[in-house]
Amino acid sequence: MTGIPSNPLLDKLPPHLKQFIKPQQYEAYTPIDQAVWRYVMRKNVASLSKVAHASYLKGLEKTGIAIDQIPDMYGMNRILRDIGWAAVAVDGFIPPNAFMEFQAYNILVIASDIRQLEHIAYTPAPDIIHEAAGHAPIIANADYAEYLRRFGQIGCKAISSKHDYELYEAIRTLSILKEAPTTPITAIQAAEKKVAALQNKEVTPSEMTLLRNLHWWTVEYGLIGTVTSPKIYGAGLLSSIGESEWCMTDQVAKLPYAGEAAHQDFDITQPQPQLFVTPDFAYLCQVLEEFADTMALRTGGHRGLAKLIDSENLGTIELNTGMQISGVFSRMIKNQEQEVIYFETTGPTALAYREKELIGQGVDTHPNGFCAPLGKLKGINLAIENMSPRDLKAYHFYDGEYIEFEYESGITVAGTNITGRRNIKGELILIQFAECTIRYKDEYLFRPEWGTFDLAVGTAIVAAFSGPADDASFDLITHLPSMQTIKKTYTPAERELHTLYQAVRNVREGATTKFSLEAVFAILKKDHADDWLLAVEIYELVSDRSPAFATQVIAHLETLKNRKPALKELIDGGIAITEVV
Repeated sequence: MTGIPSNPLLDKLPPHLKQFIKPQQYEAYTPIDQAVWRYVMRKNVASLSKVAHASYLKGLEKTGIAIDQIPDMYGMNRILRDIGWAAVAVDGFIPPNAFMEFQAYNILVIASDIRQLEHIAYTPAPDIIHEAAGHAPIIANADYAEYLRRFGQIGCKAISSKHDYELYEAIRTLSILKEAPTTPITAIQAAEKKVAALQNKEVTPSEMTLLRNLHWWTVEYGLIGTVTSPKIYGAGLLSSIGESEWCMTDQVAKLPYAGEAAHQDFDITQPQPQLFVTPDFAYLCQVLEEFADTMALRTGGHRGLAKLIDSENLGTIELNTGMQISGVFSRMIKNQEQEVIYFETTGPTALAYREKELIGQGVDTHPNGFCAPLGKLKGINLAIENMSPRDLKAYHFYDGEYIEFEYESGITVAGTNITGRRNIKGELILIQFAECTIRYKDEYLFRPEWGTFDLAVGTAIVAAFSGPADDASFDLITHLPSMQTIKKTYTPAERELHTLYQAVRNVREGATTKFSLEAVFAILKKDHADDWLLAVEIYELVSDRSPAFATQVIAHLETLKNRKPALKELIDGGIAITEVV
């Protein structure tokens, strides 16, 4: 299974999202990986039947996620297709905007790696247990799936700050180092220190930060129902065998979910001290839309443009005429009323209308940036965009004729009018000038020797958002993460342990096996005395048919618990599942 699974939704993905998809490489999962999946799923299903939202267990069945083996992406996509979704494998954390955009396309992003046995209870790194066992079942609920899709549509337009990008890379690095079995403790401590420093840095939270908080307290760690009798629907809780039980105790505060949750930060490395409870999935959408009303996507103006300038990344502003300018914004000038009267980009810039690049207005035309004044003309009540051909003639806008005019802001434009372009409503959105000079006070904003000037027509910025208006305008196939997930290499002893796990799996499934359970147990005690999960799996198979053998296994596990107290809860949990079943 080295290819990419098929689903019609995947064919519609733009190239800049496809760059994050990787083959699942199912054959790379070891027998221990399969046992880790099985342990978590058995324990979760046993406990979550009491505390999870009803959609979870129904969703497990509907999405075809098996308890006994790690799901393959091919099988998941065949079944997800029936509920209008798809799934892709990625390499750990991907950039937040890309993650959100996948959701907007009804694509579930799955980190195909699986946590180590040492982190079986919880890992800060995204893994297939969290993604497939946590997220996938709940999307079978139509109301929740719509919330996830809508969150993706809004979230992928959220503007990140430079600090956000630094924090993303730091968290990704930490998660990779923690899951890499050979990482020195000093490297992990250094990565944790960097994440802590960035998290504790006093910065104004960006739109993406606030949305990330909403995502965390709903999609990842959400509760539903009432504060006195909630159920779990958040994937982080559903995939954590420890926290899914602990969160239901009185030690975790339960708060009514509201928009204020956007300002509640979280620590990804620690259990959460409080959780938010939504009355139903529909209410999630209500809060999301209320938050979206505060975003630059819907408010625009100087604040929206300021966010783009602060991000130092590709973004888009939309003018009241529908004209969209995409690039890295670097400057604005405001008047006394805090209205934007001029803006600049630096580097490749493209102009679009309704998310479609205007012919002849791409990055080849504007490789070194773009600028434009905004507002109404001085002494003229009629906005430029509303001028008909007759109006243009009356105000001396003749094709091929020299013209001088002044904005109310004091910005002056002088040049030879080449031509104009209107939108589908008939509004003028672009005027080209040759030999153009633009001045504001004592500053030249544009000089004739700089070439043809394309004047973007508009009086106000009505929207500002992350990314380009038209994906095709820019080369977005550029993602090079600072660190790739680290693939484990196995020692001869570890490979022997894999063989033992496979032998037990074969016995359970009635397949031909190289070792008997007695032989496996003997080798386990002699050469792998610290491994607890295989002993639990052996006990499961012999507990009701070989009491004497089962007693030996229990004695071995008791010795292991005494020697390593941290394993007590995991071992007892595995034994309890067996005895209940």
